[in-house]
Amino acid sequence: MDFVLGIDGGGTSCRAALATADGVIVGRAKSGAANIRTDLTGARTNISEAARRAFAEAGQDPELITQTPAVLGLAGANVGTYRQQLQAILPFSQSRVETDAEIALEGAVGPHDGAMAILGTGTAYMVRHKGKARAIGGWGFQIGDQGGGGRIGRDLLEQTLLAHDGIRADSPLTREMLAVFRNRPEDVVEFTTNAKPGDFGGFAPKVFEHAAKGDTVATWIVDKAIADVEAALAALELAGDAPLCLLGGLAPLYAPRLSGRYRALLREPLGDALSGAVQMAVRAFTNPAEVDHG
Repeated sequence: MDFVLGIDGGGTSCRAALATADGVIVGRAKSGAANIRTDLTGARTNISEAARRAFAEAGQDPELITQTPAVLGLAGANVGTYRQQLQAILPFSQSRVETDAEIALEGAVGPHDGAMAILGTGTAYMVRHKGKARAIGGWGFQIGDQGGGGRIGRDLLEQTLLAHDGIRADSPLTREMLAVFRNRPEDVVEFTTNAKPGDFGGFAPKVFEHAAKGDTVATWIVDKAIADVEAALAALELAGDAPLCLLGGLAPLYAPRLSGRYRALLREPLGDALSGAVQMAVRAFTNPAEVDHG
């Protein structure tokens, strides 16, 4: 075995890292969304494409994919049989499918105690205490992912329509959003017909940007999201000396807005979720006793 692959797939994008058998990353690449619950077939396509690009970026033959083992941390792997369905159709020599939270915790704190929060299109949390890990959240856009970009974007569109109907007061942000849809509320509704969580999440940075300017609607949405995130952090029952790492695209926007209790626990992650997947792949596929977990 010359290489291992680490894959990090979420509602917005899929990242792949090709590494040598001792964990040195030699190629990285990115493709489209890879939430296996919302689009299993599309996720498989984007996973394969990201892997091929990682081989190409490393100057290696992408045909070696079929000879390379992979650890994949994927949104949607914590429910149903999606993990097993995907594993059956992956192109790698061996595949171990984990949740995105598992590879994120590994990347953030290594094998040590600590906690992490993924704050991206969706949200997920995991804590390890005395070697035992416990996950919270990650239940998906429809009934979970509170505080995630997808839910923030959905809330923004909801508030935009409420403002248009005169049910709630408008704001510069709701007026700007309606203009994005040519001032046609029916176009907002039409957008939601086929929109995926990542499509809603594309509006989240705009909400934080307007909240910083004091926009009333943006502030309401952000305050609600922060309350949701802090409620999840409280449920982790964090130890006073254990590090808390924030990961995901919205992490830099959340970090300065958390209450002092949680800001005091914040530490820079040792690595990201993708590096966690690579570390797990090196351990799993250089130690045959750990391989068959899928």
